[in-house]
Amino acid sequence: MRSNHCLNRREFIASSTAALAASKLNAAGVPARIIDIHQHPGFKGRPGDKLVAHQRVMGMSVSFVLPGGTPVQRPSTHEGKSNGLAAGCTGMEEAWQLTRAHSKALRFFANEVPDLPEAKKNLEKYLKRGAIGIGEQKFNLAIDSKPMLQLYDIAKEFGVPVLLHFQHARYNHGIERFHKILERYPTVNFIGHAQTFWGNIDRNHKQPEMYPTGKVTPGGISDQLLGDYANMYGDHAAGSGRNALIRDPDHATAFLRRHQDKLMFGSDCYDLLGRGPSCRGAGLLATLRELAPSKAVLRKILFGNANRLFGLNL
Repeated sequence: MRSNHCLNRREFIASSTAALAASKLNAAGVPARIIDIHQHPGFKGRPGDKLVAHQRVMGMSVSFVLPGGTPVQRPSTHEGKSNGLAAGCTGMEEAWQLTRAHSKALRFFANEVPDLPEAKKNLEKYLKRGAIGIGEQKFNLAIDSKPMLQLYDIAKEFGVPVLLHFQHARYNHGIERFHKILERYPTVNFIGHAQTFWGNIDRNHKQPEMYPTGKVTPGGISDQLLGDYANMYGDHAAGSGRNALIRDPDHATAFLRRHQDKLMFGSDCYDLLGRGPSCRGAGLLATLRELAPSKAVLRKILFGNANRLFGLNL
């Protein structure tokens, strides 16, 4: 049966061209197998078949689908402004159904607004259905608030990682206290993502700054978390992850070497077909290929670390 969103001729040609470019990229040193730990259902209105087409063109072996929580109007969602992860993302049912239809190419996470009374029940329902993580957690709550502690308890019970979007004064407040969470939950693996996580690789980072530029002084909060705690990982998805690399290429190469066992590739890309400069995933792949200190390190970041952390056995 033909999909209602089948690629038209122009899109097919563009898709084929991008696929050829991806194959050349692989031949030039990018591992053939890549795991994308950060994609979304319904991202900015993109239908599921276009997501799958994008990931296929990009050469992803497996992609993780991260849903939004239940749409509600309450302070934790900025009275609804942050519903759908502030990007139109759909919920757990949609992520689960999409993964069922593409079981070889996709895995899914569970996610919910943590302070909903039914949050625990909703998360457990989809974790029992096979969700491999919780996230992307992107809500207006402190990282050590009671609802977030309940969420970490659930992650501990089910043995799954938690992916957190750190953004100063907006989402997951209190990164300077996050080491206490890592110590309190040593068996739960946490994955840091977004502007405040990547800005804080720099010891001199100013917290309100979302996309800092210029040289990096090692030893920032995130650099320390990755180095000091076995259960802290980093997701290089989106513009903030790439910005952390291109702002200081010399530091980036050393950073990738230093944390080579803790970093993972995620695209967080809403492009339809994986083509051109608008595609976050393509841009990040090119940057990692350029700045990684070796092919062995690159293989860990693009495939090995996620394969190990999530027990995929690919």
